[in-house]
Amino acid sequence: MPPRSCEVCNTARAQILRPKNHARICAPCFISIFESEIASTITSAQLFHPGERIAIGASGGKDSTVLASVLKTLNDRLHWNLDLVLLSVDEGITGYRDHSLEAVKRHSAQYGLPLKIVSYADLYGWSMDQVVAQIGKKGNCTYCGVFRRQALDRGAAMLGVGHVVTGHNADDASETILMNLLRGDLPRLSRSTNIVTSTPSQAKRKGGEGQVTFTDVKRSKPLMYAYEKEIVMYAHYKKLDYFSTECIYSPEAFRGSARTLIKNLERIRPESILDIIQSGIDMAKLVPDAEGNRKGAGDDQASTRAPRPEDEPNEGGCGSSNSQSAGSEMAEMEAKLTQDSRAEETGTETEITLPIKPTPHTLQPHAHQPTPSGPPNAVLTLDPKAQNHDRHTHTHTHTHTHPTTTTLPLRTIQTQTNPANKPAPPKQRLGHCTRCGYLSSQSICKACMLLEGLNKARPRTGIEV
Repeated sequence: MPPRSCEVCNTARAQILRPKNHARICAPCFISIFESEIASTITSAQLFHPGERIAIGASGGKDSTVLASVLKTLNDRLHWNLDLVLLSVDEGITGYRDHSLEAVKRHSAQYGLPLKIVSYADLYGWSMDQVVAQIGKKGNCTYCGVFRRQALDRGAAMLGVGHVVTGHNADDASETILMNLLRGDLPRLSRSTNIVTSTPSQAKRKGGEGQVTFTDVKRSKPLMYAYEKEIVMYAHYKKLDYFSTECIYSPEAFRGSARTLIKNLERIRPESILDIIQSGIDMAKLVPDAEGNRKGAGDDQASTRAPRPEDEPNEGGCGSSNSQSAGSEMAEMEAKLTQDSRAEETGTETEITLPIKPTPHTLQPHAHQPTPSGPPNAVLTLDPKAQNHDRHTHTHTHTHTHPTTTTLPLRTIQTQTNPANKPAPPKQRLGHCTRCGYLSSQSICKACMLLEGLNKARPRTGIEV
């Protein structure tokens, strides 16, 4: 059988089965389509304006490496005149972050982009190795996520940059939506489904003329609708240099379980990733905000509809990304999904019906029992009077030859009334932390609360032998 030709150019040999829509295309066409889709996402969401200074959150991994390469290519090709810089965060994880920062330094030299590195030790006085030694491996991702978010904003303010872009992809967005649903944290759906994730401060903090404060930094995700598999394929065919080792503390994270579920769904139906994102956008519209208005991410100007694979023409973080099963339950579920998928493809699905055991209601009535007087072909009714009548009159056993009216009890819905003297719950309004000045809905931000707990357990004086 001769090799198939590319579905786009119809000349070159098809090398790639695209994960998003299963299109068979060649490597040059895939690279062109991938870059065009990212450009379309940026322009449709109006993420940048000409001459804007952009800080690329660079970790040295595949996502940030592809993001830097694509933005540099599109900026030169489309003449956006963006001022791009690289911004990295050193969490202080020995054997992981120190090696990935070497890859970031190589990217800075390769693309000719300036690099700024901020560290947890300088900002908070704690490295992640020290945090893990203090609290253990359970829950350490909470500390790292809170510290990293604030470190990016502080680093951008040091550079005088008001916009930070991160390499979060479609898989990351769907995992975050699923995690919020599993935890019942619906108010965060708006943030996780919006391509622009920053929250503008209600009380503007005044800095010097032309200066950027760390409370008013905009964050966006240009790769939000790009599949993780396609990002890896783009890096492979572009021969990009990136750091592939995962964080040594991430296997204990809850995101790993959500990622395993997303990967299993993707094997059965690749469109599930974008469908979860679109469902999260629609659900975010129904969640009321602090003012009681149901305005979600889909109503914002910067949010866009999740592109569906059938709509696209063929033309022109943290957590373990290895999708390893967490325990025997995940392995059994993956095996069951694989078996169901094969049965669906081969058409070997069979319907199993359990035999119905005879009950006293299905037995033949005795001679002294009167037969029901209801109509022969009665239907379900929800009339309260008819149901009460049936409860009192049709109490005898029924036969197969004389079906009677089946009654359903009515359930009254009890409405909960809010007493007049009961105060309404307070509304959360965005302000600033009284200690560090960062954006927070409370008087003290979460980072300061976490640091307070760490500092309380830290010994005041060292022990010498």
